[in-house]
Amino acid sequence: MLLRLALAPAVIAAMALLIGVALLDTDAFLVIRFIVSIFALIIAWFAVRARHWWWVPPLGAIAVVWNPVLPIAVPGDWWLGLQYLAGLVVVAAGMLIRVAVVPASGSRTR
Repeated sequence: MLLRLALAPAVIAAMALLIGVALLDTDAFLVIRFIVSIFALIIAWFAVRARHWWWVPPLGAIAVVWNPVLPIAVPGDWWLGLQYLAGLVVVAAGMLIRVAVVPASGSRTR
């Protein structure tokens, strides 16, 4: 059975990215950086489990650029564009990554 396990983290990351557009020049943007980088790594892990290796580089790039520990300085207009682009990437990855899940023995199937 194939499940879209990466969809929930992708929606959370996309919501954080959209909220981050309003918080770009504030101290609260640090929280957005944490949320986006952590959820990008979670989605990348689901991509590895699903053997969708082509999603790992863009999700890894999102995790690096939004890394709050070693922040990368990007000019405001570029950062705004990256927010929307990253939102598209995480939502697309969440919808297209399908992880195979083996049902437990003894469980009923439809």
